[in-house]
Amino acid sequence: MTATPIVEVLSDRAALVARAADLVEGKIKEAAAERGFCSLALAGGSTPRPLYEELSRRSLPLAQLHLFFGDERYVAPDHRDSNYRMVRQAWLEPAGFPVANIHAMDTNAAEPVEAAKAHALMLKRIFQVESEVPPQFDIVLLGMGDDGHTASLFPGTDALAVSDRWVTVGYKGDDPRLTLTLPVLNRARSVMFLVSGANKQTALSHVFSETSAGTDYPAKLIRPEGELRWLLDVDAGKNF
Repeated sequence: MTATPIVEVLSDRAALVARAADLVEGKIKEAAAERGFCSLALAGGSTPRPLYEELSRRSLPLAQLHLFFGDERYVAPDHRDSNYRMVRQAWLEPAGFPVANIHAMDTNAAEPVEAAKAHALMLKRIFQVESEVPPQFDIVLLGMGDDGHTASLFPGTDALAVSDRWVTVGYKGDDPRLTLTLPVLNRARSVMFLVSGANKQTALSHVFSETSAGTDYPAKLIRPEGELRWLLDVDAGKNF
């Protein structure tokens, strides 16, 4: 059984960031208190950066918080397009985050497919999973492009059909990226989309349409076992 989406439309991007920060902080503290460990998969792109900047100022149980990435561009970690670089600058360095609790996607392998396999093995080790059942992240943060893609799951690509791996290679045109697969994302206890901007209205209308295909608008394929929440600013959520 999948979650019924909770949709919130906030007055502007600043209000979206503040609401997201409050929710994420609460979920981190709840998981840390209940299980002694909180696993948070981060989104890349421009929308979540101010959220990470805000979280760097919050009092969080960093020793119990482990950070992962939903996807990563296949570039060096100091490249301007690297999601890790963005998060490092916005949150990790300002907060003095424990290095041992940061589990970035390694992009140093000659072939992205080998890097995907290596990251899946790392997830197995950290989550202490021996079966092929995916790990259960406490929180997964996602964005959505104006084409309806999320993480690095793009419309009409092979990555959407991957069900036997936890990490795969997604492509934007000819550019490879590492991405968590749908079985992993949909196993999460909580998935939170952050969507900002009027250019997202059309894709959102298709994601919430009963007739649009998920292969055309991949964000529609996110149907977690746990909570599914959409935080929209007023420009994106005009039609809600």
